[in-house]
Amino acid sequence: WEKQAAGGELGTGEEMRLREALQAGLLQEGHAGELPLVGVEAEGWVHQLLQQLSGGESLSELPQPDGLEGQLRPYQLRGFSWLDFLRRWGLGACLADDMGLGKTVQAIALFLHDVEQGRARGPVLVVCPTSVLGNWRREIGRFAPSLDVLVHHGGDREKEASFAESASQRDVIITTYALARRDEETLRDVAWRGIVVDEAQNIKNPAAKRTRAIRRLEAGYRVAL
Repeated sequence: WEKQAAGGELGTGEEMRLREALQAGLLQEGHAGELPLVGVEAEGWVHQLLQQLSGGESLSELPQPDGLEGQLRPYQLRGFSWLDFLRRWGLGACLADDMGLGKTVQAIALFLHDVEQGRARGPVLVVCPTSVLGNWRREIGRFAPSLDVLVHHGGDREKEASFAESASQRDVIITTYALARRDEETLRDVAWRGIVVDEAQNIKNPAAKRTRAIRRLEAGYRVAL
């Protein structure tokens, strides 16, 4: 980006973060230092991304994964497509459909899509409250029985090298917020394809220890439900 002085001449170019560029491009307002932002011009992939995020280009709706049991509703198919779109661009996603509208199955569709498209390099980590741990296991078994799942919970759970070896052979690992903090060192030994946090209000406090522990985990993408 470049600053334009009062006389009309452009100053030297400076770098800005992608987040700042997207914010400026979508809102078409803001400031470059002390100067007001008067317009945004983008080229290449940034231009394409801004066009799609602003609705200038329609979101390409994906067919549901072949191995998904059942039929996604139209809004669930669009939500799944949106999650895949953001993942491909390296952007985090927040899926905030009302309770009971199928956020879990949309995330499961994303997991299965990656496997079917050959993108499954490493497992996905699902972090959720203990109260819905069993529900996640059942929903994956119901909608995507081909996915290999490991529940990381209980006193006999694997740790360190043993866990890393087991996790590398699975598609999805499910654990709880409490264990994401307690077993952080164990979880950090795995190259996560993605991290999905369910009932993400549990990490709304950025200073909380559980929030910081989850943020320290390396992952290819992040989704908050």
